[in-house]
Amino acid sequence: MAELSEEEEKIRLQKGKDLFNQKCDFVLSVANLKQLPSDDLVEIAFAGRSNVGKSSLINALFGQRKLAKTSSTPGRTQQLNYFNLANKLYVVDLPGYGFAKAPKDIVKNWQNLINMYLVGRASLRRVFLLIDSRHGIKKIDEEIMDMLDKAAVTYQIVLTKIDKISAKELEKVIANTNAQITKHTAAHVNVLKTSSEKNLFLDELKAEVAELVD
Repeated sequence: MAELSEEEEKIRLQKGKDLFNQKCDFVLSVANLKQLPSDDLVEIAFAGRSNVGKSSLINALFGQRKLAKTSSTPGRTQQLNYFNLANKLYVVDLPGYGFAKAPKDIVKNWQNLINMYLVGRASLRRVFLLIDSRHGIKKIDEEIMDMLDKAAVTYQIVLTKIDKISAKELEKVIANTNAQITKHTAAHVNVLKTSSEKNLFLDELKAEVAELVD
């Protein structure tokens, strides 16, 4: 993509802000694909390891503390949670992966649900794959990236909790992440960074989403 002028970048970021300033409501929790809403809206999804900060990021994006439920207990999000943004976009909070405390049969059911959703959802434009910047991409993340590659679903890495590490450490994590995504066919080339706690770089993520709606 050609580099944008300063004015074009301002317009791009403003479109993201305008989109996320609109009303967003919880729609339903999906435990079975038969419960999925109609696919007449553009759809994005947030995925990541348990406790990577998915719910916190969703709440920060919309400026609503309790829109998505947060918990210190890994695996709290056990279903696909759907949110409707101004009848323009579905935002989907996917079940966290990589937790160890949940029963194996439940974990397997969640994994099957996610896999079938990714493969069969035509309206899904992008998965935003959240990675804790303190730890970088782990083996379990690589497995999810491989699954997304096979499903031919475009995904974009979003580094979370960047306020918890130094600028030098962040540079290293970004460099390592950029090197790793070159191995994955469905990975978006632009790695994003965020902090839900400090509200850092959220506008860039909003702008990415707005472009998908446009």
